[in-house]
Amino acid sequence: MQENVTVAESSARPACENPNVCEWVEESRKLLNPEKVIWITGSEDERRSIEELLVQDGTFTRLNEKEYPNSFWARSHQNDVARVEGRTYICSEKEEDSGPTNNWMNPTEMRAKLNGILQNSMTGKTMYVVPYLMGPSGSPYAKVGFEITDSPYVIANMRIMARIGDVALAHLSPEDTGFVRGVHAIADLDPEERYIVHFPEQNEIVSVNTNYGGNALQGKKCFALRIASTQARKEGWLAEHMLILAITTPQGKKYHICAAFPSACGKTNLAMLIPPKGYLDAGWKVETVGDDIAWLNFGEDGRLYAINPENGFFGVAPGTSEKTNPNALAALKANTIFTNTALDLDTMTPWWEELTETPPARLRDWLGNEWDPESGAKAAHPNSRFTAPAAQCPCISDDFENPLGVPIDAIVFGGRRARTAPLVYEAKNWQHGTFVGITMASEATAAAVGTVGALKRDPMAMRPFIGYHAGDYFQHWLDMGERGGEKMPCVYHVNWFRKGSDGSFLWPGFGENIRVLEWIIQRVEGAGAGRETPLGIQPPPEALNLDGLHLSSETVEELLSFSRADWDQELDSQKTFFEEIGEKLPKEIAAEHEALRSRIKSWGVVD
Repeated sequence: MQENVTVAESSARPACENPNVCEWVEESRKLLNPEKVIWITGSEDERRSIEELLVQDGTFTRLNEKEYPNSFWARSHQNDVARVEGRTYICSEKEEDSGPTNNWMNPTEMRAKLNGILQNSMTGKTMYVVPYLMGPSGSPYAKVGFEITDSPYVIANMRIMARIGDVALAHLSPEDTGFVRGVHAIADLDPEERYIVHFPEQNEIVSVNTNYGGNALQGKKCFALRIASTQARKEGWLAEHMLILAITTPQGKKYHICAAFPSACGKTNLAMLIPPKGYLDAGWKVETVGDDIAWLNFGEDGRLYAINPENGFFGVAPGTSEKTNPNALAALKANTIFTNTALDLDTMTPWWEELTETPPARLRDWLGNEWDPESGAKAAHPNSRFTAPAAQCPCISDDFENPLGVPIDAIVFGGRRARTAPLVYEAKNWQHGTFVGITMASEATAAAVGTVGALKRDPMAMRPFIGYHAGDYFQHWLDMGERGGEKMPCVYHVNWFRKGSDGSFLWPGFGENIRVLEWIIQRVEGAGAGRETPLGIQPPPEALNLDGLHLSSETVEELLSFSRADWDQELDSQKTFFEEIGEKLPKEIAAEHEALRSRIKSWGVVD
């Protein structure tokens, strides 16, 4: 139905004055062979036109205008519901530059394969050219990308997740050749011919046979992490899979923390943390600068400053509720796209597991069928998503649009470990902190994602997103530390998921995590008590504010403890991972590993 609703005619004429962009767009047009070409401007009229097009062709269902104004329900193809790491490639010129954590194919062979799929793939369709800006407008750290697509659904999501249209072109000089080139085509949605491909030397992304999430919204993982990580290495900054949190103490001092967590480790909940009443009454305030990705550059004062390159939240819906994350729930109450959730047919509102204790009486499931609660099937897909403007979040920071970013005081790593890792410890220095981040790991929580309890190494929570050899990435972290010296942030490791002998969690988590962050802030200030252990610096029990938690002294001791036996196993597991990285593992990281083994071995031994 694309011919029934047209985007403003003015957008058919490119406003771009960069001949390099125009030449690439024309080359793409010849390959894709669309019926017409439209340049996206980012205007409100254009937004309404795209949304109406999607409603008319059945992709969008309008939600209850009173409950969810200007919001829509959508379903993807049932074979196109998540990122596909097995179909994601880093096609560097040399295979050794891709490394052991990435899939690689010879770039010439891959281009031939992709061109075979893309040839005439937009015949009879509209080819949209989407200029987009990653980072706040006016930021010296912001970067421009282009996504050519035949998907109005992608445009509707990209205008939430990035700053699109004319604002991006305003950041592009006529001579610029460093923009990111992206081509996306829905094609046949054939999962066997689905490719998400990055050519890092050319700043180029191609994704085909997909129309969902991080596969198709190229500004997110494809640009903001995989391509950006390669740019960051060349240019001397960091592109990281990290939230950015602002915390103001009762004394009015503001601190900023970046934190990296693998999936299912509470990252979004931490990004939008609401402190318990006692902390709120005392004057603590927590704000969100970013929930997923951080770009960290050195400021004029030599410190690391972080911007959030994104403009929205692309969050997992199941598990998000008034209890777990009320700020996220408030953020998606308007101007939001819900994909693969269920739909309450009586109220025309989205629904997913754990949103309410009792499911609504009449649900349409994510497959488009009437949901049968007796079937045992989920009404919402486990990876169903909401795409919501970040500015709508009640706890969004005033610095969300700060072009210079925010100064980072601490970096926090964390995984899901039932036994091995204590509640919190501080790294001895930047090199040791880099080692802590590299060796971060998490245990699988369900059979759907692997054997329960199986350990997966996820360095800096970046394993699927490092756009080059992981060993070179580790070295880049060390090089950044050399450059920043004593002005680099302190580094910490946390574990909210420690379990007792009965299998229950020892730590309450969620908003109570502010208590650990308070100790981290005290350490940054030079005031918090800490004791040296083989792992680093840990708080003695009395250094943590545990008022009102009713934790026994035994529980607190267990939370802060670790065993030699567990860490002997952990060190062996780390060694196996390092062998996978191979010869490019920095010698400093190997030395940190051996030093930790020595400290663990001699721990508690009296001469």
